[in-house]
Amino acid sequence: MPVFPGGRRYGLGLWNSVPATLAIESALFAVGVAMYARATRPKDGIGRYGLVGLVLVLVVAYLGAAFGPTPPSVGVVVGTGMAGGVLLIVLSAWVDRHRRPAG
Repeated sequence: MPVFPGGRRYGLGLWNSVPATLAIESALFAVGVAMYARATRPKDGIGRYGLVGLVLVLVVAYLGAAFGPTPPSVGVVVGTGMAGGVLLIVLSAWVDRHRRPAG
């Protein structure tokens, strides 16, 4: 990744390998979910099954972005990104309110 436009590139070069990118990003996501699940406990069914649902929504969205068709326009990317971002923030906050710190 260039530090500034037209500058020298730094990084691991993962964009050169789609399988490596998917593997690293998936592993980071799994570690993050595992850390959150260990650090919190469900207060009720929403806290338990809502987290599972949230993780499934995120996985489906990631797979759709990785393997889905090219968006028809920039406007579609902006619209779905904004709507999806707001939906994920609301859903994440709702699930988190139904979980408590572990221990």
